[in-house]
Amino acid sequence: MTYRRLESADVPAVLELLTASLAGGPTGRRSAEFFDWKHRANPFGASPGLVALAADGRPVGVRLFLRWSWRGAGGREVAAVRPVDTATHPDFRGCGIFRRLTLELLEQVAGEAELVFNTPNGNSLPGYLRMGWRELGRVPVALRVARPMAFARGARAALARRPGPSGPPRCELPTAADWFAFPDPRLRELLAERALADAAETRLHTVRTAEYLAWRYGAAPGLDYRVVTVERGGELVGLAFGRPRRRGPLAEFTLAELIVRPGDRAAAGRLLRDAAAAGCDHAATHLAPGTEAASAGLRAGCLTAPRTGMVLAARTPTGPLPAERTLADWRFSLGDLEVF
Repeated sequence: MTYRRLESADVPAVLELLTASLAGGPTGRRSAEFFDWKHRANPFGASPGLVALAADGRPVGVRLFLRWSWRGAGGREVAAVRPVDTATHPDFRGCGIFRRLTLELLEQVAGEAELVFNTPNGNSLPGYLRMGWRELGRVPVALRVARPMAFARGARAALARRPGPSGPPRCELPTAADWFAFPDPRLRELLAERALADAAETRLHTVRTAEYLAWRYGAAPGLDYRVVTVERGGELVGLAFGRPRRRGPLAEFTLAELIVRPGDRAAAGRLLRDAAAAGCDHAATHLAPGTEAASAGLRAGCLTAPRTGMVLAARTPTGPLPAERTLADWRFSLGDLEVF
Protein backbone atom coordinates (compact mmCIF):
# COMPACT_ATOMS: atom_id res chain seq x y z
CA MET A 1 0.00 0.00 0.00
CA THR A 2 0.93 3.63 -0.49
CA TYR A 3 -0.20 6.63 1.52
CA ARG A 4 -0.76 10.14 0.21
CA ARG A 5 -2.92 13.23 0.57
CA LEU A 6 -6.57 13.02 -0.37
CA GLU A 7 -7.24 14.55 -3.79
CA SER A 8 -10.48 15.72 -5.40
CA ALA A 9 -10.40 12.81 -7.84
CA ASP A 10 -10.49 10.39 -4.87
CA VAL A 11 -13.84 11.65 -3.53
CA PRO A 12 -16.24 9.29 -5.43
CA ALA A 13 -14.28 6.21 -4.36
CA VAL A 14 -13.90 7.58 -0.82
CA LEU A 15 -17.68 8.09 -0.57
CA GLU A 16 -18.21 4.47 -1.59
CA LEU A 17 -15.67 3.36 1.02
CA LEU A 18 -17.31 5.47 3.75
CA THR A 19 -20.75 4.13 2.83
CA ALA A 20 -19.54 0.54 2.97
CA SER A 21 -17.89 1.11 6.36
CA LEU A 22 -20.14 3.69 8.08
CA ALA A 23 -23.47 3.46 6.19
CA GLY A 24 -25.20 6.64 5.09
CA GLY A 25 -24.17 9.04 7.82
CA PRO A 26 -26.40 11.74 9.34
CA THR A 27 -28.30 12.39 6.09
CA GLY A 28 -28.78 8.72 5.20
CA ARG A 29 -26.68 9.05 2.04
CA ARG A 30 -23.02 9.86 1.45
CA SER A 31 -23.36 12.56 -1.20
CA ALA A 32 -20.71 14.69 -2.87
CA GLU A 33 -22.74 17.78 -1.86
CA PHE A 34 -22.58 16.91 1.84
CA PHE A 35 -18.87 16.06 1.57
CA ASP A 36 -18.13 19.43 -0.06
CA TRP A 37 -20.20 21.33 2.51
CA LYS A 38 -18.42 19.62 5.39
CA HIS A 39 -14.88 19.48 4.09
CA ARG A 40 -14.53 22.22 1.47
CA ALA A 41 -16.99 25.02 2.34
CA ASN A 42 -16.22 24.94 6.10
CA PRO A 43 -15.50 28.57 7.12
CA PHE A 44 -12.69 27.33 9.38
CA GLY A 45 -10.86 25.92 6.36
CA ALA A 46 -10.69 22.88 4.11
CA SER A 47 -10.18 19.52 5.81
CA PRO A 48 -6.79 17.84 5.49
CA GLY A 49 -7.09 14.19 4.56
CA LEU A 50 -5.04 11.11 3.72
CA VAL A 51 -5.83 7.93 1.80
CA ALA A 52 -4.26 4.49 1.74
CA LEU A 53 -4.09 3.01 -1.75
CA ALA A 54 -3.95 -0.65 -2.71
CA ALA A 55 -1.56 -1.87 -5.39
CA ASP A 56 -4.22 -1.29 -8.05
CA GLY A 57 -4.60 2.36 -7.00
CA ARG A 58 -8.01 2.15 -5.32
CA PRO A 59 -8.49 3.78 -1.91
CA VAL A 60 -8.78 1.18 0.85
CA GLY A 61 -8.41 3.56 3.77
CA VAL A 62 -9.31 7.19 4.42
CA ARG A 63 -8.90 9.66 7.28
CA LEU A 64 -10.01 13.30 7.42
CA PHE A 65 -9.68 16.01 10.08
CA LEU A 66 -12.40 18.68 10.22
CA ARG A 67 -11.00 22.12 11.05
CA TRP A 68 -12.56 24.10 13.90
CA SER A 69 -11.82 27.28 15.81
CA TRP A 70 -12.50 27.83 19.49
CA ARG A 71 -12.33 31.16 21.30
CA GLY A 72 -10.87 31.07 24.79
CA ALA A 73 -10.00 33.38 27.66
CA GLY A 74 -9.09 36.90 26.61
CA GLY A 75 -10.48 36.29 23.14
CA ARG A 76 -7.59 34.02 22.19
CA GLU A 77 -8.27 31.81 19.16
CA VAL A 78 -7.53 28.11 19.61
CA ALA A 79 -7.15 26.38 16.25
CA ALA A 80 -8.35 22.79 16.41
CA VAL A 81 -9.10 19.75 14.29
CA ARG A 82 -11.62 16.99 14.76
CA PRO A 83 -10.98 13.46 13.43
CA VAL A 84 -13.95 12.45 11.29
CA ASP A 85 -14.81 10.17 8.36
CA THR A 86 -12.42 7.28 8.81
CA ALA A 87 -12.87 3.97 7.03
CA THR A 88 -10.89 0.89 6.10
CA HIS A 89 -11.94 -1.60 3.44
CA PRO A 90 -12.99 -4.93 5.04
CA ASP A 91 -10.31 -6.81 3.08
CA PHE A 92 -7.57 -4.63 4.59
CA ARG A 93 -8.62 -4.44 8.23
CA GLY A 94 -5.98 -5.44 10.75
CA CYS A 95 -3.17 -3.95 8.65
CA GLY A 96 -2.67 -0.86 10.84
CA ILE A 97 -4.20 1.52 8.28
CA PHE A 98 -6.33 3.43 10.81
CA ARG A 99 -3.39 4.02 13.13
CA ARG A 100 -0.95 5.03 10.42
CA LEU A 101 -3.37 7.45 8.71
CA THR A 102 -4.24 9.05 12.04
CA LEU A 103 -0.67 9.48 13.26
CA GLU A 104 0.56 10.80 9.90
CA LEU A 105 -2.27 13.32 9.77
CA LEU A 106 -1.44 14.45 13.31
CA GLU A 107 2.11 15.17 12.13
CA GLN A 108 0.74 17.10 9.16
CA VAL A 109 -1.40 19.46 11.27
CA ALA A 110 1.08 19.87 14.15
CA GLY A 111 2.11 23.34 13.01
CA GLU A 112 -1.44 24.51 12.31
CA ALA A 113 -3.54 23.34 15.27
CA GLU A 114 -3.01 23.14 18.99
CA LEU A 115 -5.97 20.95 19.92
CA VAL A 116 -7.45 17.69 18.61
CA PHE A 117 -10.93 16.73 19.84
CA ASN A 118 -13.69 14.32 18.86
CA THR A 119 -16.62 12.29 20.19
CA PRO A 120 -15.71 8.63 19.55
CA ASN A 121 -18.24 5.88 20.12
CA GLY A 122 -17.65 2.89 22.37
CA ASN A 123 -16.07 0.87 19.57
CA SER A 124 -13.51 3.45 18.49
CA LEU A 125 -12.67 5.03 21.86
CA PRO A 126 -10.16 2.31 22.95
CA GLY A 127 -8.16 2.82 19.76
CA TYR A 128 -7.97 6.56 20.35
CA LEU A 129 -6.92 6.07 23.97
CA ARG A 130 -4.05 3.86 22.78
CA MET A 131 -2.92 6.67 20.47
CA GLY A 132 -2.71 9.28 23.21
CA TRP A 133 -6.23 10.67 23.46
CA ARG A 134 -7.68 11.31 26.92
CA GLU A 135 -11.33 10.78 27.76
CA LEU A 136 -12.65 13.99 29.32
CA GLY A 137 -16.22 12.97 30.10
CA ARG A 138 -19.69 12.92 28.64
CA VAL A 139 -21.47 15.98 27.23
CA PRO A 140 -24.99 15.50 28.64
CA VAL A 141 -28.25 15.90 26.72
CA ALA A 142 -31.42 17.41 28.17
CA LEU A 143 -34.92 16.50 27.00
CA ARG A 144 -38.18 18.39 27.01
CA VAL A 145 -41.14 16.10 26.39
CA ALA A 146 -43.86 17.73 24.29
CA ARG A 147 -46.24 14.79 23.78
CA PRO A 148 -46.10 12.63 26.93
CA MET A 149 -48.30 9.78 25.68
CA ALA A 150 -46.52 9.52 22.31
CA PHE A 151 -43.15 9.77 24.06
CA ALA A 152 -44.07 6.96 26.47
CA ARG A 153 -45.27 4.72 23.63
CA GLY A 154 -42.13 5.45 21.62
CA ALA A 155 -39.87 4.79 24.60
CA ARG A 156 -41.53 1.40 25.21
CA ALA A 157 -41.21 0.57 21.51
CA ALA A 158 -37.54 1.52 21.59
CA LEU A 159 -36.88 -0.74 24.60
CA ALA A 160 -38.63 -3.56 22.74
CA ARG A 161 -36.54 -2.73 19.63
CA ARG A 162 -39.64 -2.28 17.51
CA PRO A 163 -39.01 -0.27 14.34
CA GLY A 164 -40.44 3.20 14.05
CA PRO A 165 -42.28 4.88 11.20
CA SER A 166 -40.39 5.77 8.06
CA GLY A 167 -40.02 9.24 6.64
CA PRO A 168 -39.16 12.51 8.36
CA PRO A 169 -41.25 13.74 11.29
CA ARG A 170 -43.76 16.52 10.80
CA CYS A 171 -42.40 19.94 11.75
CA GLU A 172 -44.22 23.27 11.64
CA LEU A 173 -41.17 25.54 11.75
CA PRO A 174 -39.70 27.34 8.70
CA THR A 175 -36.51 25.93 7.23
CA ALA A 176 -33.18 27.56 8.00
CA ALA A 177 -32.36 27.49 4.27
CA ASP A 178 -35.40 29.66 3.49
CA TRP A 179 -34.69 31.95 6.44
CA PHE A 180 -31.12 32.59 5.32
CA ALA A 181 -32.25 33.18 1.74
CA PHE A 182 -33.75 36.44 3.09
CA PRO A 183 -31.83 36.94 6.35
CA ASP A 184 -33.25 39.12 9.07
CA PRO A 185 -31.18 42.36 9.23
CA ARG A 186 -31.63 42.30 13.03
CA LEU A 187 -29.51 39.15 13.27
CA ARG A 188 -26.22 41.03 13.29
CA GLU A 189 -27.41 43.25 16.14
CA LEU A 190 -28.30 40.18 18.23
CA LEU A 191 -24.96 38.54 17.45
CA ALA A 192 -23.05 41.73 18.28
CA GLU A 193 -24.71 41.90 21.71
CA ARG A 194 -23.96 38.24 22.27
CA ALA A 195 -20.31 38.64 21.21
CA LEU A 196 -19.85 41.55 23.60
CA ALA A 197 -21.00 39.39 26.52
CA ASP A 198 -19.01 36.38 25.34
CA ALA A 199 -15.81 38.44 25.38
CA ALA A 200 -15.67 37.74 29.13
CA GLU A 201 -16.17 33.98 28.63
CA THR A 202 -13.11 31.97 29.70
CA ARG A 203 -14.39 28.61 28.42
CA LEU A 204 -13.68 27.49 24.88
CA HIS A 205 -16.63 28.34 22.65
CA THR A 206 -17.48 28.77 18.98
CA VAL A 207 -17.93 32.37 17.85
CA ARG A 208 -21.36 32.70 16.24
CA THR A 209 -21.22 34.96 13.19
CA ALA A 210 -23.89 35.36 10.55
CA GLU A 211 -21.60 33.66 8.03
CA TYR A 212 -20.93 30.70 10.34
CA LEU A 213 -24.64 30.20 11.10
CA ALA A 214 -25.56 30.40 7.41
CA TRP A 215 -23.01 27.65 6.62
CA ARG A 216 -23.77 25.48 9.63
CA TYR A 217 -27.57 25.54 9.45
CA GLY A 218 -28.69 27.23 6.25
CA ALA A 219 -26.44 25.41 3.77
CA ALA A 220 -26.17 21.90 5.26
CA PRO A 221 -27.44 19.52 2.52
CA GLY A 222 -30.04 16.97 3.55
CA LEU A 223 -30.26 17.89 7.24
CA ASP A 224 -33.49 19.96 7.19
CA TYR A 225 -32.54 22.48 9.85
CA ARG A 226 -35.40 24.71 11.05
CA VAL A 227 -35.38 28.10 12.74
CA VAL A 228 -37.19 29.42 15.83
CA THR A 229 -37.24 33.15 16.63
CA VAL A 230 -38.41 35.32 19.50
CA GLU A 231 -39.26 39.00 19.03
CA ARG A 232 -39.97 41.66 21.62
CA GLY A 233 -40.81 45.27 20.92
CA GLY A 234 -39.96 44.83 17.26
CA GLU A 235 -36.47 43.52 18.04
CA LEU A 236 -35.03 40.04 17.51
CA VAL A 237 -34.13 38.85 21.01
CA GLY A 238 -33.74 35.10 20.48
CA LEU A 239 -32.86 32.63 17.77
CA ALA A 240 -32.54 28.84 17.68
CA PHE A 241 -31.75 26.20 15.07
CA GLY A 242 -32.58 22.51 15.14
CA ARG A 243 -33.77 19.63 13.00
CA PRO A 244 -36.61 17.12 13.19
CA ARG A 245 -35.36 13.56 13.00
CA ARG A 246 -36.36 9.99 13.71
CA ARG A 247 -34.85 8.57 16.87
CA GLY A 248 -36.05 4.99 16.47
CA PRO A 249 -39.80 5.03 17.15
CA LEU A 250 -39.62 8.60 18.50
CA ALA A 251 -39.82 11.90 16.63
CA GLU A 252 -37.11 14.19 18.06
CA PHE A 253 -36.34 17.84 17.50
CA THR A 254 -32.58 18.10 17.96
CA LEU A 255 -32.05 21.67 19.17
CA ALA A 256 -28.52 22.45 18.03
CA GLU A 257 -28.13 26.17 18.67
CA LEU A 258 -29.78 28.72 20.97
CA ILE A 259 -28.78 32.40 20.95
CA VAL A 260 -30.35 35.10 23.11
CA ARG A 261 -29.45 38.52 24.40
CA PRO A 262 -27.18 38.41 27.45
CA GLY A 263 -29.20 37.50 30.52
CA ASP A 264 -32.49 37.02 28.67
CA ARG A 265 -33.70 33.81 30.32
CA ALA A 266 -37.29 34.52 29.26
CA ALA A 267 -36.32 34.38 25.57
CA ALA A 268 -34.29 31.21 26.19
CA GLY A 269 -37.27 29.53 27.85
CA ARG A 270 -39.56 30.56 25.02
CA LEU A 271 -37.18 29.07 22.45
CA LEU A 272 -36.97 25.80 24.38
CA ARG A 273 -40.74 25.54 24.64
CA ASP A 274 -41.40 26.50 21.01
CA ALA A 275 -38.82 24.01 19.72
CA ALA A 276 -40.44 21.20 21.72
CA ALA A 277 -43.91 22.18 20.48
CA ALA A 278 -42.95 22.19 16.79
CA GLY A 279 -44.58 18.80 16.12
CA CYS A 280 -42.14 16.20 17.49
CA ASP A 281 -42.52 14.00 20.57
CA HIS A 282 -39.67 15.74 22.38
CA ALA A 283 -36.79 18.19 21.99
CA ALA A 284 -33.18 17.27 22.84
CA THR A 285 -30.38 19.74 23.47
CA HIS A 286 -27.29 20.43 25.56
CA LEU A 287 -27.73 23.04 28.28
CA ALA A 288 -24.23 24.40 28.89
CA PRO A 289 -23.77 25.33 32.55
CA GLY A 290 -23.99 29.04 33.28
CA THR A 291 -25.91 29.94 30.12
CA GLU A 292 -29.33 31.50 29.83
CA ALA A 293 -30.66 28.22 28.40
CA ALA A 294 -29.42 26.27 31.41
CA SER A 295 -31.06 28.78 33.77
CA ALA A 296 -34.34 28.56 31.88
CA GLY A 297 -34.20 24.83 31.21
CA LEU A 298 -35.73 23.51 34.43
CA ARG A 299 -38.56 26.05 34.37
CA ALA A 300 -39.16 25.16 30.70
CA GLY A 301 -39.54 21.49 31.62
CA CYS A 302 -36.12 20.21 30.51
CA LEU A 303 -34.59 17.24 32.32
CA THR A 304 -31.15 15.73 31.79
CA ALA A 305 -31.51 12.25 30.37
CA PRO A 306 -29.39 9.58 32.09
CA ARG A 307 -26.77 7.64 30.12
CA THR A 308 -27.09 9.91 27.09
CA GLY A 309 -24.79 12.37 25.39
CA MET A 310 -21.46 12.15 23.65
CA VAL A 311 -18.07 11.24 25.09
CA LEU A 312 -15.45 13.94 24.49
CA ALA A 313 -11.86 12.85 23.94
CA ALA A 314 -8.88 15.08 23.14
CA ARG A 315 -5.12 15.42 22.80
CA THR A 316 -2.71 17.84 21.15
CA PRO A 317 -1.22 17.11 17.71
CA THR A 318 2.14 16.37 19.32
CA GLY A 319 1.21 14.59 22.53
CA PRO A 320 -1.11 14.21 25.51
CA LEU A 321 -3.55 16.90 26.57
CA PRO A 322 -2.34 19.00 29.52
CA ALA A 323 -3.56 17.49 32.77
CA GLU A 324 -5.36 20.67 33.79
CA ARG A 325 -7.65 20.59 30.74
CA THR A 326 -11.11 19.21 31.63
CA LEU A 327 -14.61 19.05 30.17
CA ALA A 328 -15.48 22.15 32.22
CA ASP A 329 -13.15 24.17 29.96
CA TRP A 330 -15.73 24.08 27.13
CA ARG A 331 -19.05 25.81 26.59
CA PHE A 332 -20.67 23.61 23.97
CA SER A 333 -23.79 23.88 21.93
CA LEU A 334 -25.11 20.67 20.45
CA GLY A 335 -24.34 22.16 17.05
CA ASP A 336 -20.62 22.07 17.86
CA LEU A 337 -20.75 18.29 18.05
CA GLU A 338 -23.68 16.71 16.22
CA VAL A 339 -23.64 15.53 12.56
CA PHE A 340 -19.85 15.71 12.26
